[in-house]
Order: sequence, then C-alpha cells, then structure tokens
Amino acid sequence: MNDKVLKTLEYNKILDILSQFAGSEPGKKMCLKLRPSTNIEWIDNAQKETEAALSRLIKNDRISFGSNKDIRGIIKEAQIGRTLSISDLLSIGRLLTLTEELSNYDAKDESEEEDALSRYFEELSPLPLLSKEITKCILSENEIADDASSKLKDIRRSYVNTEAKIHNQLTNMVSTTYRTYLMDAVITSRNGRYCIPVKAEYKSQVPGMVHDHSSSGRAIFIEPQAIVNLNNDLRELKLQEEEEIEIILKSLSSKCAAHADEILTNQKNITSLDFIFAKGKYALKLNCTKPIFNADYRIKLRSARHPLLPQDKVVPIDVRLGEDFDLLIITGPNTGGKTVSLKTVGLLTLMGQSGLHIPTLDRSELSVFKEVFADIGDEQSIEQSLSTFSGHMTSIVNILKKASQDSLCLFDELGAGTDPSEGAALAMSILSYLHDRGIRTMASTHYSELKIFALSTSFVENGSCEFDVESLRPTYKLLIGIPGKSNAFAISKKLGLSDEIIDNAKKYIDSEEESFENIISDLESKRVQIEKEKESIEAYKKEIESLKARLKDNEEKISEKRDKIIKDAREQAKDILQEAKDVADETIRAFQKQSTVMSIQTMEKKRSNVREKIKSQDAKLSEKNKVHKVNHPKSITMDQALPGTNVHIISMNLDGTITVRPDSSGNVLVQCGIISSKVNIKDLYMIEALPETKSVSAPKRLNISRTSNIKSEINVLGMTVDEAVSVVDKYLDDALLCHLASVRIVHGKGTGALRSGLHDFLSSHPAVRNYHLAAHGEGDAGVTIVEF
Repeated sequence: MNDKVLKTLEYNKILDILSQFAGSEPGKKMCLKLRPSTNIEWIDNAQKETEAALSRLIKNDRISFGSNKDIRGIIKEAQIGRTLSISDLLSIGRLLTLTEELSNYDAKDESEEEDALSRYFEELSPLPLLSKEITKCILSENEIADDASSKLKDIRRSYVNTEAKIHNQLTNMVSTTYRTYLMDAVITSRNGRYCIPVKAEYKSQVPGMVHDHSSSGRAIFIEPQAIVNLNNDLRELKLQEEEEIEIILKSLSSKCAAHADEILTNQKNITSLDFIFAKGKYALKLNCTKPIFNADYRIKLRSARHPLLPQDKVVPIDVRLGEDFDLLIITGPNTGGKTVSLKTVGLLTLMGQSGLHIPTLDRSELSVFKEVFADIGDEQSIEQSLSTFSGHMTSIVNILKKASQDSLCLFDELGAGTDPSEGAALAMSILSYLHDRGIRTMASTHYSELKIFALSTSFVENGSCEFDVESLRPTYKLLIGIPGKSNAFAISKKLGLSDEIIDNAKKYIDSEEESFENIISDLESKRVQIEKEKESIEAYKKEIESLKARLKDNEEKISEKRDKIIKDAREQAKDILQEAKDVADETIRAFQKQSTVMSIQTMEKKRSNVREKIKSQDAKLSEKNKVHKVNHPKSITMDQALPGTNVHIISMNLDGTITVRPDSSGNVLVQCGIISSKVNIKDLYMIEALPETKSVSAPKRLNISRTSNIKSEINVLGMTVDEAVSVVDKYLDDALLCHLASVRIVHGKGTGALRSGLHDFLSSHPAVRNYHLAAHGEGDAGVTIVEF
C-alpha cells in the first residue's frame, strides 16, 4: 500500500490511537508498525484474533501487559556468558511472572472452545522454578535477599555482629574515655571506616589512624587504634559479600541462558497478545464490528462512522459500491460531508485490511484491494511551482498510471481549479476511463454535467450529501441514487438576497439545466416527504410491537395466575378429600366396635362404598366445602374446644359433643350418638344445643364369622410406617373381635424407624393395655408383643 494514501487518509492517526491501548513499549511499537495487507488469509486470521480479543475483554477485561519489556539484548548477553545485572534479572523475573498470570488468565473449563488466541497462550512457558528463584534472590534493583545463599546469610550476620562490636566500643569511647577530646559525641564514617571527631589540639591524645579533617581544620576524624582490626574485618566482610553476590548473579544468569529460547518465545507471544488486545480494546471503545470480506471488490458499509471524528457527534452513513454500480459520483454543497464520506470509505478499507474492526453495524462488507488511491485535499505546491489544478492533475496522472481492476480510487472535487466546462469535460473523461476498466471509484464534484453523466451511464450512480435549506445546515447524510443540488438560489434568498436579483440570475441559466435542477428539487422534496412517512410508519411499528409485547406479557401472567388458582384448588380439594377419608375410616371403625345390628361383611361393603363415593365426587366435594366454609361461622379455637362443648362437624354434617381436649395438632374426639369420631377443630363450629335423638335399641350378638380365623401374628416387613400403621390398625380391630388376649407384630430390626412408628401408634391406641419387645430367642427387637 502506497505511503501517500496512508498520509492522505490519516491512517497514522489511527495507529497513534491504537498504540495508546497497548500496555507495554514492545506492544506500542508493534501497533505503530501495523500496515494494511493484501493477503486475504493474513487478513482473515488478524480479524479472527481481534474478534477473539474483543470477546475475551467483554467477559473479563482485567488483563495487563505492563511488565513486558524487550529483553532480547539481555538474553543475548546471558547466552554469551556475561553476568546479568540485578535490573536485567528483575526484568526477566517480571516477564516470567506476567507469563504465569497470562497462563492463569487463559485457564478455562473444558466446555469452552478454543479461539484464535489459544495458540499464543498455549506456547507460553511460565518456568515457575526460575521465576521463584529470581524472586527469592532479588528483592529490588538495589537489594539482594539474605536467603539468596547460605554463605551470603552468614557473611551478613558476621557483618552485623562486627558492626555492633565497633559501635559498642566507639559508644564507650565517646561517652567516657575520650569525651573531653571530641568536638561532638558522635560516631561517623570516612572512606567506609568508622571514626570519631577529635579536636585538633587533642589529636595526639587519641591513638589511631587519621582519615580526614573538617573544612575549618578544627576537627580531625580519627579511627581509634582499638577498632582498626574490627574495621578491617568489616571491610573484608564487605568484599566477601560483593563476591558472593556476583556468584549468585552469575548462577541466575546461566539459568536464564539455559532457558533462553523459552523466555524469548514468551516475550514474543506476550508482545503479540498485547498488540492483539490493543486492537480489541480499540474495537470495544469505538463499538466496532468485524467486516465480512468478499472477492468481488464489493463495498457495503452499514451506518459507517469516521473513526477520527467525535463518536457522539459523527453522522453514520450507508455506502455501497461494486454491486449494481462501480462508480459513485457524490454532489452537494461545500462542508456538506462529501470529503468525509470519501475518507470514511478509504480509511475503513485500510483498517479492515490491517486486521482492525471497523466502526459500522454488523454484516458490513469490504473487499481486498491491492492499492487504494486518494486525491483529496489541496495539492498546491509553491516549491514546485504547481497551482491547485496542476497539483491535482499531477496526482491524478500518477493514479491513472498505476490503477488496476483491484484498486480503489477516491477523488475529491475532480476537475476543480480550472474553467468549469473544461474541468467538467476532463472529469467525465477520467471517470469514463476508470469506469471502462471496471475500477471501483468514488468522486465528489459540483459539476451538473457529471450528474447527467451518472444518470445516462450504466453502472454509474449519483449520490448526494443532504442539506437542510431551512436551517442552512448540512445534515451530513449520504443519499445514494439522488443527485445533489447546489441550493445556491435558496441559500441566497434565505440569507436576504432580493427576489429581483435571484429572478434575474435564473435568466442566465440554460433552460434545460434549470429544468434538471427543478426535477432534482422535486425529487428531493418527495424524498423528504417519504422519509417522514417512513419514520412515522416505523414509529407505528414500534408502538404495535410494544403493544404486542405487553399483550403477550399479560396473557402469560393470566395463564400463570390461572394455573396457580387451579393448582391451589386441586391441592385444597386433595386435603379435604384426605381428611374426609380419614374421618370416614375412623367412623366406620368406631361403628364396628359398637354396633351389634349389622354384620361385619355388610359394614366392610358399606365402607368400600363410602370410599368409592368420596373418590368419584372429588370436584363437587371441593366446591361444596368451599361454599360451606364461606357460609359457616368461624371455626372453633383451641381454647373453646373444651369437653362438653356442643359442635357441628362440617365435613360429616353431624352434631356432637367434644369429649377430649384437642392435642397439639388440633384434633379432638367428638361423640355423635354411639359414634366417637376424631376430628380437627378446623372442621368444627359451635352450636347452642344438640337436637333430640331417639333411644338406641339394645345391642345384639355380633356376627364374627369373618374374623374367627384371625392369626395371632402379623408380618409388616418391607412396609413403610404409614402402610404398616394402616394394616396393623385394621388387624387389631379384627383381633379384638376374635377376643384374642395378645398378638405379635413382626416388623424387623433394620434402622428402627418402622418399630418406632408402630410403638408411637400403639401408645395412643385405646384398646392396647401394654406392648413390649419379644423375649430373647422369640424375635428380640424385631417383634413387638401387644396386649389388649
């Protein structure tokens, strides 16, 4: 791609902005070196990498490349055997730490698919052992850790001890022995050796080595003889420390050299990732999308925005070229957006071929052009004695020499700067030349002749930048298919030019040209009207969609409420039915115990009939109970349910008297004639007095033919607690009718849950006098003996 078009379309400004999103210097340099490519495979791969980075940033934008540094020179020094400095080793350590952080950033579930960046992350080698070794040994650029080696630790310990001895002796000297001879009672250092400041006149009173004197000469800095050896030891320890640090650094340098290839690969991949994520951050910032590339030299941009203009103010444009026409001629007033439209198409083409996403709506299309040519701006050159026209023509001649079918040509104000008739003729000839060779071209102009040329030539289309005459401002909207109008007369009139001058000016315009301008004006007014109607229709459509959505939402809410009501009704009916069944069973069992009139077979048959009848009337019973509960007085409370209270049983439609206080669940015993029923207080309400009842005939002898063969043992192994209780309850009734004194219940040992449940039931059974586990050898804890 030629450098001139990169400068003309301000491509370098895009790179400057892109580099600001990179986190490291190598990444910034890589951004600034980015150039458009003509290799479709490279472009496709670069676009996929940008897309993957954008996707990762949306999920997790906490990624940094600040520790990345160009360490190629450092590694080269290590490879030739040189000892690296502390700063260089720290750079390598930070790079390895960053490598480990990036590896952790890429860690994902097995369900997640690989993307275009996976290979960069997979090639990273964190080298944790080397990284930990560098971190352990080097604390900062000026400090090596004591634990870097055991010898260094011993040397530094000895150094501290020796230094402490020196301070102790000097402290004693300055406070007692030589106090009167000193300028100040302080300990100082000269040339790395500890001294004391002695007054010049007492120099001979303090034996030792003289190292320095004050600027006034009044103080002499003497190293007392008593600490000379200690200072010598201190100096020797310092030299040993330096030698040991050199050994440590050399060891770390050799380890880095041994892993040179991995470290360089890490640095290369991290720089590439920094560059790619910079592209992703740029796309995220400008709300860019991935363009679709085709091989037909077709451009289709949807709501394209110039990336260098303020994104909150730029007006998006729709542009197409190369599908049903290969030459687009844009007309319209100055500052109306013609040049911006040309630059937008050219710059977005360069960005797309550089692997950058473009600021458009999705499904925008670009093609790969081997060259993009642009003649935009003032080509005037004083140094080369070129006028504006000459400068433009020099550029155009160069373009025409190099342009081919796989080129994109952009011309701003083609043919301007000379006689209008000649300029228009040249412009039409140049465009015809490009059009005949199938070269994709966009050109802006003020010449009416070019509008007619576009209307009369196949595969050539007019375009215009809309201008609002009322406000005298351009709207910057690009309209394809409609030629632009200069609006000179309308603008002049709006600005106050008299009608007389304007009418006189119209006389100098050719009648055909005036007719053409009137047609354009009429088309423009109709277009504006259609646009308004279209906006109105869109508003109606949105309102309809909103109403449909609200209707659907209401229907869903109604459906949910209906389902909930039905579900609640069914649950309530189920509870009522279950309660009615329990009452019926209890009533029948009580009737069995007390009635002497009816045979057991008949009673069993009637009990079955009652169950079937209740089952077949579920829905009706539920509704009736609801009606009853609405009409009946308030249910009786726990405090009101006292023995002797007259009540009405709602579910059985019977009156009776409470005989036993309610239990914790609210269940009471109600005596209804000869029948004693267990009923919950929710199914009761109080009444004044019981109605008169007829006397009951004397009991007759009970027919026990059906139960005469009842066994003295029942087996409930494998049953649940509820199943076993039901079976045992019926069995005890039959055993009582057979006058058995005791029975055995075989329930097994297991977890003890079944035994515990049966014992709870037996403890409240009115006919059971006693129950206990069987003796050893007779079933033990697996059998319970029940005595009536």
